[in-house]
Amino acid sequence: MAPIADPPHRNGLLVVQPLKKRRCVECRSGPLALLVLEEGAPRCLDCADLGHLVFLPRGDTALTRRSREGGALSAVVVRFNRRRGRYERQGVMVEEAALALAEERCLADAEARRRRRARDARRREAEDVRFTDVFAREIRRLFPRCPDDRARAIATHASVRGSGRVGRSSAGRALSEAAVTAAVRASARHTETPYDQLLMSGVPRHEARRRIAADVDTRLLEWREHEEVGARA
Repeated sequence: MAPIADPPHRNGLLVVQPLKKRRCVECRSGPLALLVLEEGAPRCLDCADLGHLVFLPRGDTALTRRSREGGALSAVVVRFNRRRGRYERQGVMVEEAALALAEERCLADAEARRRRRARDARRREAEDVRFTDVFAREIRRLFPRCPDDRARAIATHASVRGSGRVGRSSAGRALSEAAVTAAVRASARHTETPYDQLLMSGVPRHEARRRIAADVDTRLLEWREHEEVGARA
């Protein structure tokens, strides 16, 4: 039987996933999916007194750490990578009871994180509703003739979290007059004028804006002024 290349020395026990079929030198069982090298000779896990351990593949750092911490005995599992010419870690062998306890703790942590995310989502939703209300009131203050439902629609559109719209900018969050006016102007541009149709017909954006600028200004003036000025318009 050809010798097996020795894995690198590590602190603690090592278990090898062999690339070739091997048999235990003591009980002759095989082929072995996992083995322990003692003085270069392969032994099965039972003969190496590790048969009560279970394999935990790599990938979950928290589960691996807790499984090893929760048991008295564990071993690192390695396999030789021919292309790279080195042994690479595949996982660990841990006590079954320690693994079960670690899984319970990780599940509890995952549930706690889920609940925290849900609380954070509810908090953000409430904050967004409050901000939209404030933004809509500011629209109505600056444009007193803007209908309530329209002001609400503009505020809702402008303040969507993560949208990058003016309501989410620092100026928008500060309710600056320029930012609020920009949101109202954008809404009027898209809903009160043929701006979108001009863009779809191939008119360059700056030219399209120039063509509809007077209509937008008229609408904003109607919404901004008092009744008597609006009546004259």
